[in-house]
Amino acid sequence: MDSITLLEATTGQGIAALGAGVAALGAGVGIGRIGGSALESIARQPEAAGDIRANMILTAALVEGAAFFAMVVGLLVVLN
Repeated sequence: MDSITLLEATTGQGIAALGAGVAALGAGVGIGRIGGSALESIARQPEAAGDIRANMILTAALVEGAAFFAMVVGLLVVLN
């Protein structure tokens, strides 16, 4: 992607591209925190590992879905 020009910034295309990038970055950070917290929880209560793992996977999928939706909306704004 080229650098954001003043015209793109004033029409909202640059902002949409920035939003798509932030969504991807936020998803990566969020999933990393989910995984780290799940590992800490499993270390504290190993007998609950199955429940924690299932909840971790479900939460990570929801975060990834929301980020994917945000990136698609941002790209649609940029392309239109």
